[in-house]
Amino acid sequence: MNPIFTTVQIQRRVESFFQENNYEKHFTFIPLSQIPRDLRHAVIVAEDGRFYQHRGIDWRELEKVIEDSLERMQLGRGGSTISQQLVKNIFLTTHRSIVRKILEFTLVPLAELTLDKERILELYLNVIEWGPGVYGAEAASQHHYGVSVSDVNREQAARLAACIPSPLTLQPNQVERYSQRILHRMSSRGW
Repeated sequence: MNPIFTTVQIQRRVESFFQENNYEKHFTFIPLSQIPRDLRHAVIVAEDGRFYQHRGIDWRELEKVIEDSLERMQLGRGGSTISQQLVKNIFLTTHRSIVRKILEFTLVPLAELTLDKERILELYLNVIEWGPGVYGAEAASQHHYGVSVSDVNREQAARLAACIPSPLTLQPNQVERYSQRILHRMSSRGW
């Protein structure tokens, strides 16, 4: 069953009551087969390079994040996998807390046990934020490029993937350097 809403969407709706801007939700669920391989690959190399090698939690990447944070004496970048981000988007909120992380670490193995990697990727690409009120690849393609996701080219796919870390502030025309790194990573994998 495909979700018709997520807790992050509920969170954004509630937050909109306290903001001046009007909130309008754009969300169309589409099958993974209609999402171009370039977009799937761009998101994987940008968000979770070892997506197909781990079982929901990338312990190797998590170790790097912890070492980096300890070295800099501050919390740095996140080390969440696509599976963790999916669980966060569907069941939790974007608020950072130790409680949320504990819940993620509890729910992710269940998600990985019950869903295959392609379904996890399909759900993820359909529920994540890509702008204020913009959820999923189809809505993102329409919002940022005025085309269906099936018509997104390789460059546009990399730019959309580059916006994921900060979807409420980043626009595809602002992520040139990062999108070029994503394209390079895709090429180095033969994608």
